[in-house]
Amino acid sequence: MQKRTAIIISVSVAAAAGLIFYLTRTDPILVDVTAAESGPVAETVTNTRAGTIKACERARLAPPAGGKIERLPVKKGDRVKQGQLLLELWNDDFQAQLRLAQRDEVAAEARTDQACIAADVSRRDFERVNALVGRGLVSVDVTEKAKGDSDSKAAMCRAVAEDAKVARARIDQAEAMLERTRLRAPFDGVVAEINGELGEFVTPSPVGIPTPPAIDLVDTRCIYITAPIDEVDAPRIRKDMRASVKLDAFKDKAFPAHVRRVAPYVLEAEKQARTVEVEAELENHAGLDLLPGYSADLEVTIDKRESVLRIPTRALVQGDSVYVLDDASGHVALRKIKKGLANWEYTEIADGVKLGEKVVISIDREGLKDGAKAKVGTGK
Repeated sequence: MQKRTAIIISVSVAAAAGLIFYLTRTDPILVDVTAAESGPVAETVTNTRAGTIKACERARLAPPAGGKIERLPVKKGDRVKQGQLLLELWNDDFQAQLRLAQRDEVAAEARTDQACIAADVSRRDFERVNALVGRGLVSVDVTEKAKGDSDSKAAMCRAVAEDAKVARARIDQAEAMLERTRLRAPFDGVVAEINGELGEFVTPSPVGIPTPPAIDLVDTRCIYITAPIDEVDAPRIRKDMRASVKLDAFKDKAFPAHVRRVAPYVLEAEKQARTVEVEAELENHAGLDLLPGYSADLEVTIDKRESVLRIPTRALVQGDSVYVLDDASGHVALRKIKKGLANWEYTEIADGVKLGEKVVISIDREGLKDGAKAKVGTGK
């Protein structure tokens, strides 16, 4: 009887212990992992606020004088060549002045011919009279008179020749005044905007008061981004450093670029977040309509190393540790690491993790800690 009771008690204790273990057991945490691998890692610097796409050449053109639009031979989107006429104001008065100056030049040249021919005839007469003086055939008075007449007509020739030069200068002046009524393309480009229609009046901008340009011309063959970089990072950036540009308008595509300028001053628009303007010129963007004004992000490569041990940056715990999953024991271990180069995507591991070891990238899972039991899976 006592033996039976003992067996019953033993079974009950074992069942209770099993129930307690079942109720208090800890399920493995489901974690996402990735293996430490070999690959390139670059140290980069990015902009603090969105940058802006700009054209290397852009001209907001307006005539220097006001007037009525008489000709508008281009429209928005037209591609134009350097020197091509874009807009012309009413200029009949200036054209009339040019024609008058041209007629004056013709008359001045005719007067020059007349005066110089007369001077040449007078010079030959003097030479003949002067030759007869030595032979005593003419008096000295006749010779002096002939010389005075020759000199006078030579001076007249020079005077009317100068008048002809003045007439040509008036033509240049009239052409310059006429050209002030015309807008021409200063470079090859695309007409981005036209503010005005045929028959409308345009006026030049008053001093200190900007007004919309009559023609906005851009050259999109050369595109660059201007972006604010934190003042702490700016001293590490140099001209011609490699860079990458991403645009909201072209998601999942990075454009190669290089730094073309680092501003020699600090922007103080925001006192607590001062920045330095950095410009980077885009490369190999042919065939893509990259419009000036697009928002963009700039990533400048400070340093880069090939074939180093790396892990995803999102696996870092407090910046200097990682969780490593041991498949044999099914537990994770928190390890201190020594970092090398790093960016938003990858971090170089100099010490603390070996090639092929599995590091946890879902570090925000509830219950994840040093020594916790875990297994690979997708947690919620």
